[in-house]
Amino acid sequence: MQKYKILWADDEIDLLKPHTLFLEKKGYEMVTVNSGADAIEQVENQPFDLIFLDENMPGMTGLETLDYIKSSKPNIPVVMITKSEEEMIMEQAIGAKISDYLIKPLNPNQILLSIKKILDNRRLVTEKTNMSYQQDFRNLSMAYSDDIDHREWIEIYRKLTFWELEIDNTEDRSMSEVLDNQKDEANSNFARFITDNYDLWLNEVGVDKPLLSHELMTKRIFPELKTDQPLFFILIDNLRFDQWKIIEPIIADHYTVEEESSMYSILPTTTAFSRNAIFSGMLPAEMAKYHSDIWVGDDQEEGKNNHEYEFLKRQLKKNRLDIKSSYHKIIRTEQGKQLLDNVSNLMKNDLNVVVYNFVDMLSHARTDMEMIRELAPDEAAYRSITKSWFLHSPLLDLFKWLSRESVKVIVATDHGTIRVKRPAKIIGDRNTNTNLRYKQGKNLNFDNNRVFAVRRPEDLHLPRLNVSTTYAFATQDYFFAYPNNYNYYVNYYRDTFQHGGVSLEEMIVPLITLTPKNA
Repeated sequence: MQKYKILWADDEIDLLKPHTLFLEKKGYEMVTVNSGADAIEQVENQPFDLIFLDENMPGMTGLETLDYIKSSKPNIPVVMITKSEEEMIMEQAIGAKISDYLIKPLNPNQILLSIKKILDNRRLVTEKTNMSYQQDFRNLSMAYSDDIDHREWIEIYRKLTFWELEIDNTEDRSMSEVLDNQKDEANSNFARFITDNYDLWLNEVGVDKPLLSHELMTKRIFPELKTDQPLFFILIDNLRFDQWKIIEPIIADHYTVEEESSMYSILPTTTAFSRNAIFSGMLPAEMAKYHSDIWVGDDQEEGKNNHEYEFLKRQLKKNRLDIKSSYHKIIRTEQGKQLLDNVSNLMKNDLNVVVYNFVDMLSHARTDMEMIRELAPDEAAYRSITKSWFLHSPLLDLFKWLSRESVKVIVATDHGTIRVKRPAKIIGDRNTNTNLRYKQGKNLNFDNNRVFAVRRPEDLHLPRLNVSTTYAFATQDYFFAYPNNYNYYVNYYRDTFQHGGVSLEEMIVPLITLTPKNA
């Protein structure tokens, strides 16, 4: 165990001798002084890992000493000790960023607990987390090897995400590789589950199935519409469940999570298909058939998501909802600020839809820009950038404003993304689409073991561009690569975040209902 040095300043330090002896027996090096001035002198002359500071010392008080220490050595944790239970003193100490607050009379275990909480926290958390994950490892492996349903897959994905975030907070992240292997095994089983069940969800009446993209508005958004207050539906493009869990504590300062559920993105798990399905209330083949004037297929160069509000208005009309609505797509920070400046005008509407594109843009930027890859070399750093963006975004300001106005919010996404690591060779003609996680075209040639192949697109309600159209969806963490210029292609796209295929990360996405805390 590391040898820690602790400074204890108290004008009655001689009376605390039993406590200091107790800590020395526990392996801590103790330095004691009986005034604030002596404490400052010690801090200036030698390093300390922790300081115990009595609040009520004659001469320089504990709070005055604390201010000096924090201004000169802000990173040394300080525990304030006092006989007083006055709220004002507590607030001053907390405001000065103390690490703990103890009230006399003290007992040895109370002191030891405070020390361990501050100095040994990371080590103890690491040991407990690793042990708990190892205990849960077998349960998870057994769960997805059974014949389980869509709800149980959601729970498995949530548990895997929970352990991923817990292991992120450990010192050495020694269990990360084990977890990565377990996630890959889970995704292999999940791909088989989707292959066996996806067409049933779309075609069989009365079959047990999850909420899918094209059902979101009618089953979850429209029922929340009320005549006396507006509803905000915020869609954060490409938001995975782990990214939601990272920003949830920030939102929790202003909103209570009324319901944290999940839905399944339709295939392909891309913005063009899944988001348009959300706003149209239709699957892709039906969109192409009934909205041919605004549907943009893979064979067209036009932007695939330029008509989302028109899709929404037509879905509202189809459901006989004569309501006031608005739609805002935020791509740049300035657009987010403009929305915030005018949000009061939206309070007259029944439904306000806001689409935020940052997370999707981040995944594309990480692929194309070496600097972003350096900033986000792994999943943990990728989540960190998402959190940093959210903390400083107009979107957080929008949540704060809506909370103050007691406005209910539903947060969702269209699809997630997966970090791809392994190439899967595919051969197609020049008209084959460019997405790395799914391909559609004629005469496709690929390894069936790594692909969910759909040779009859109409079975999955997918547009058929020609007689021999086939869809191929990459599974696990594979990405498609053409044989020509293969090595360059693989090296460029390996370890990037992609979407379009079949994985837990892409298909199982968050759906959150938020109630303002002041409601």
